[in-house]
Amino acid sequence: MHERLVDRSPVVPADQLVAQMVPPAMFDEVSFASYIPDPKEPSQAAAVAKAEEFSKRVTKIRSGGRRGLFGKKTQATGAGLYLDGGFGVGKTHLLASIFHSVPSPKAFGTFVELTHVVGALGFNKAVEALADHSVLCIDEFELDDPGDTMLVSRLLSELSARGVSIVATSNTLPGQLGEGRFAAQDFLREIKKLGSIFETIRVDGPDYRHRDLPPAPEPISSEELVSRAEAIDGATLDNFDELCKHLSTLHPSRYNKLVEGVKAVFIDGVHPATDQSVALRIVVLADRLYDASIPVTVSGARLDEIFTPEMLAGGYKKKYLRATSRLLALSRFEVAAG
Repeated sequence: MHERLVDRSPVVPADQLVAQMVPPAMFDEVSFASYIPDPKEPSQAAAVAKAEEFSKRVTKIRSGGRRGLFGKKTQATGAGLYLDGGFGVGKTHLLASIFHSVPSPKAFGTFVELTHVVGALGFNKAVEALADHSVLCIDEFELDDPGDTMLVSRLLSELSARGVSIVATSNTLPGQLGEGRFAAQDFLREIKKLGSIFETIRVDGPDYRHRDLPPAPEPISSEELVSRAEAIDGATLDNFDELCKHLSTLHPSRYNKLVEGVKAVFIDGVHPATDQSVALRIVVLADRLYDASIPVTVSGARLDEIFTPEMLAGGYKKKYLRATSRLLALSRFEVAAG
């Protein structure tokens, strides 16, 4: 009998949430030297140089504050770097390289993971848990609602004042965060405060996940899906609707544990998700599957049909495009491995 994700209900103790904030395994060995800039995109080489320079600043800040009156040390303000660019241009590679090159303690997580940690610990405990860190690396920085805007603005301002350096990646400039999702003008002061923390560096180029690759693979039959799933030890096989329902019962901070140890994911009966809440949960699941390099194979609709044209025209467009890009990469991985 095949295993199912819907039968898993993992629990992550609150005190482990910060400890598990490290880069995904696929970025364990990356470095500035292993980033190969595209010669056609000069901004990439410039971004590598800026990221290396930022790491040195972080280390210098970490090694000691400024000397004030009577020789007493004062806390230096943390540095800030914002890597802005499209999908698949190596921003996460650079973010992980910064993480690996600065002193511990340090933390790395997606924007969504960070908000989940703050939600689980409470604001003050989250600040205390991160205040002694040399750097906080935030991948896929995005603001989805006014609450997140206020929360993140306060958190980063407090941490920066305590000497924690902040580096973030996103495909949205700081001044445009939240655009199209809520009345951004009402929160402009907070968004500007966020923007003032960062020095913004642009990273241009095509999505490496799609270079010279074929379009999304056609779904296979349900019968073949079952056969393939049963042939792989450690694979899971789920019905799409049942899986989406199960995701709604789990806090997104638990999705990482949900797929832990899984060798391949098979999903039967995929179809376009018409509910925004369901679609956003699929985005988080896609991120965790991608972080763990878990192949994905489906029956039903193609993986590039999960997010409807209406959703792709809305405020979460960039999230959905990133998730599609990642799911397609994982589906090709399975085709190549099979």
